[in-house]
Amino acid sequence: MLLSENYVKIKGKMQKTKKNAASLNRIKKKLSYLYSKKKAEEILPRLINILEEYKSSQIILAKRKLYKNKISLTNRDSILITYGDSITRTGEKPLRTLHSFLKNYVKKAVSGVHILPFFPYSSDDGFSVIDYKKVNPKLGDWKDIQKIGKDYRLMADLVLNHVSAKSKWFKGFLDGDEKYKDYFIHFDKKIDTSKVFRPRISPLLTKFKTKKGDQFVWTTFSEDQIDLNYKNPEVLLEIISVMLFYLSHGVEILRMDAVAYLWKELGTSCIHLKKTHLIVKLFHDILKIVAPYAMILTETNVPYKKNISYFGKNDEANLIYQFILPPVVIDAFSRGDATHLENFHKMIEKLPPKKVFFNFLASHDGVGVLGAKDFLTKKEYQNLFTTIKKHQGLISYKSLFDGSQIPYELNISYLDAISDSQSKNHKDIEKFIASQAVILSTKGIPGIYIHSLLGSHNDIKSAERSGINRRINRGKINFEELKKELLNGDSAKHKIFQAYLKLLKARKKNHQFNPFRKEKIVVSDKRLLITERPNGLTTIINVSGQEIRIKKYLRKSDFFSRKNFKGKVLPYGVYFLV
Repeated sequence: MLLSENYVKIKGKMQKTKKNAASLNRIKKKLSYLYSKKKAEEILPRLINILEEYKSSQIILAKRKLYKNKISLTNRDSILITYGDSITRTGEKPLRTLHSFLKNYVKKAVSGVHILPFFPYSSDDGFSVIDYKKVNPKLGDWKDIQKIGKDYRLMADLVLNHVSAKSKWFKGFLDGDEKYKDYFIHFDKKIDTSKVFRPRISPLLTKFKTKKGDQFVWTTFSEDQIDLNYKNPEVLLEIISVMLFYLSHGVEILRMDAVAYLWKELGTSCIHLKKTHLIVKLFHDILKIVAPYAMILTETNVPYKKNISYFGKNDEANLIYQFILPPVVIDAFSRGDATHLENFHKMIEKLPPKKVFFNFLASHDGVGVLGAKDFLTKKEYQNLFTTIKKHQGLISYKSLFDGSQIPYELNISYLDAISDSQSKNHKDIEKFIASQAVILSTKGIPGIYIHSLLGSHNDIKSAERSGINRRINRGKINFEELKKELLNGDSAKHKIFQAYLKLLKARKKNHQFNPFRKEKIVVSDKRLLITERPNGLTTIINVSGQEIRIKKYLRKSDFFSRKNFKGKVLPYGVYFLV
């Protein structure tokens, strides 16, 4: 029987691979559970061929050697999040412009770059992928991606829940191609989907005309984003090939978009199902064989307990988005009260050391609020929406089982969420930078959105013109104009950018910010967020506009400001004390 002797047949030779054989046996068990034992016997040899094809990739082999076949994360790691065309220059492919900006301005302040979907797409600013294995020619090509990957750790999106309605796969389905008939979930008539969890207000089933008649097709996010059918093992094999293809082009971190919705079972909520978790575990096993240095980052904008379930038993995600932080930080700075941030830190203190969060405040999406109800009082929760409306932001909604709608996310630039968009004074900049210090000092890996790094305000015109709320925080920046602002010492962009770089560099200099290192909260004045780490690192962040005096840390020096701490915490002050 295959693998029974702990050997794998590779390219006609028998090679002893005990570690890989154990992984493959785990994979086989998972395939048997997902499908059947008989089906697993058929699928496994094909899967092994895919693994062997990519295992010999020169880029993967080089990275295995570089990272010594293990995951490597330190205090020097932080990730910049950006679209391939967030910064543009006339006559130049945007990926080359991005690389130029990174090399000449950001330099080594960050270790990695998350380039949001850079594939040909038809909607959702990239998340409706037409071809997984091509780079959008308007952005550049794979050579441009790989050049960035030589200077920075690459994160890329594996948009594995759905494909574009204009993709080859879905066109094949519409044309009656037998290969693609079960790549998607479809019905001859409308069915009861009332129990399905809905992250959007659009219909779950979309009617399409096919060569075989009208079909109602599963579309979780929009009529242009067609959900894949993982009950068909051919789909699973396709996505595994795509995942490894990205690694062979230099990607080190795989952001698994909308992963919670992968497996569907009628009569259930179709979110967080056991087989969904099993697929993430399967990917984890595959990476152990092919690219042990590579990491899975799950994107699950759901309440905290469901979110952290994707760690599994250290056999699923390596990193998880910390969706609680963005709304709770807005709450803290809007009220000048860090109590809920303290409670959050006390909660993550209880997690085992191997579990690492991807700490972020802003992204291409809005600020999710589904988990905020677990932390905030009803009055504080409502204050979020009052604050966002006051600061010229927008609110997006989702549908409930009964057809009613509730807020799903806040759409606003994070600078405007923290400081009133009408105000551009020095105090607002200090307040914003203090908010960003939260993710740089919290245990985990920080993810910095480019519009936060550059201090961008709401792009209200783009949101209104497109009718897409999220575009309020997806503006395009002209590189030549940006350079002028970054060189102008009086501009807000210059001040925010330089202050942010200073924060990032300070974090890199102290190994106590290692993402695996323990931290504990120190309860003090409710306006202060104070954390301590072993060997004497203390961080203090004032979430209020008031000066506060404390005596406890008078003998320490602040390696952020490079001054001795004298017990005076300035309004929105940030201190890294050693």
